[in-house]
Amino acid sequence: MRAVKLNGLMFMLGLFAVWELVAQAELINPLVVPPLSKILKIFFELLWSGQIPAQIVVSMKRALLGYFLAAAVFIPLGILMGLYQPVYRVCEVVVEMLRPVPPPVVIPVAMLFFGLGDEMKIFVIFFSCAWPILLNTIDGVRNLDWVLLNTARTFGLSPGKICWQVILPACSPQIITGLRVSLPIMLILVVISEMVGSTDGIGYFILDSQRRFRVAQMYAGMLSLAILGYALNQIFNLLHRRLLAWHWGMMTKME
Repeated sequence: MRAVKLNGLMFMLGLFAVWELVAQAELINPLVVPPLSKILKIFFELLWSGQIPAQIVVSMKRALLGYFLAAAVFIPLGILMGLYQPVYRVCEVVVEMLRPVPPPVVIPVAMLFFGLGDEMKIFVIFFSCAWPILLNTIDGVRNLDWVLLNTARTFGLSPGKICWQVILPACSPQIITGLRVSLPIMLILVVISEMVGSTDGIGYFILDSQRRFRVAQMYAGMLSLAILGYALNQIFNLLHRRLLAWHWGMMTKME
């Protein structure tokens, strides 16, 4: 694993070196693709001044609120739809109609209902993250070993305890998969929504830099997004391994 990561790092550094050489030689218009050294210089200046961290904090507040709200609503709904066929039949048509709708299309509708405030952005993220979470939860419940449920009922456990002690642990790998798929969607949609209607946030920062033709600053904003996405993925992997240590142990034994 470390060798693979090292190879990936070396390949990325090679690409950066090619970028720097091409830009310095002006084989591409430096106003459009500035040297990487200039981008990094501006990036660290913006980082040190607090401009980029301030914009990222604003964006992450919106993103995480929409993300966790989607998880709080659609994990329980997915469990109900997976367990009870009548609930699934009632919700199926709505889910199958809304699920294919591209998330950016929802932005104009959200702007009509919520204006240009944080509520619009939170709703768009909530809507976009809903479907991977819901569908993976339903799939996890449907693949549940029903012997576990029948055994729990035989021991007289209440529905709440069955859900908390049997269903959630057994379905957690699939639920985590849905949450992981939603993570980059969350980041993409917060940036798009801030570009469409906002006066702050990292998406607005990047678009505003492009409009003012501060190209190196625009690339610095994009670099901060790349680092943020990588950091979120690593944090998610760490939590995944901690919370589902038993699942990783089973997978290791099977291998």
